[in-house]
Amino acid sequence: MKNFELISFAGPDLLANAAASAWLDEIEAAARAGKTHCAALAGGRITQKFYVATAEKASARKTPFGHVHFFWSDERCVPPSDPESNFKLAADLLFAPLKIPNEQIHRILGELAPENAVIQANKDARSFCQPGDEKTDGAPVFDLVFGGLGEDGHVASLFQNARFEPQESAKCNDPFFFVPNSPKPPPRRISLNYNAFAVATQVWILASGKGKEAALQQSLSGEGKTPLGRVIDSRRKTKIFVDIPLRM
Repeated sequence: MKNFELISFAGPDLLANAAASAWLDEIEAAARAGKTHCAALAGGRITQKFYVATAEKASARKTPFGHVHFFWSDERCVPPSDPESNFKLAADLLFAPLKIPNEQIHRILGELAPENAVIQANKDARSFCQPGDEKTDGAPVFDLVFGGLGEDGHVASLFQNARFEPQESAKCNDPFFFVPNSPKPPPRRISLNYNAFAVATQVWILASGKGKEAALQQSLSGEGKTPLGRVIDSRRKTKIFVDIPLRM
């Protein structure tokens, strides 16, 4: 039995629209159930289309957002106004159109010293996400974590050849950690670790763009040879929205 659900589209616009509609379904279901919804957002080119589609559809559907708390699966160590900032992308294309209050937005403070930014990010996650149980070693549980896919198979800022201690990236029950040496610039980043992906209620990957066929194929092989493959292998189910042709 496969531990991933692959949903294929003919292009990025169709992918972004479908993912946006599916996310709004989750947000509305949580509102009806009287629950909070903690989502960790991603970066990447497809995210721009995804945010625009989400804002447009949410306005048309009158989706409530008062119960939603926004986090990030990774962030570059840059100020929030920097074009490289994943926060800025969401602020411009999602939060501003939907008038999301600041108290629901828990950005990673990339302008701080990374160690301090990590401490604050972990504090925010523990303050607003559901606490984990013994099975998750007490790690806070995000309701939904979004991730992209890099040409090398990376997800968030978990890179194949980045050098960081295994206990920081896999076993730590604090969800965020500092990546000092990303092989993709800018090199200094803060990311969710593998454990945070493993214990999240849902993980959705938006895999879009040319040049990623081999990385996606390898990630789905069940051998955990790429960072995305390792994420998939750690979970019962990962949903993958894809416009990349595959040989299955």
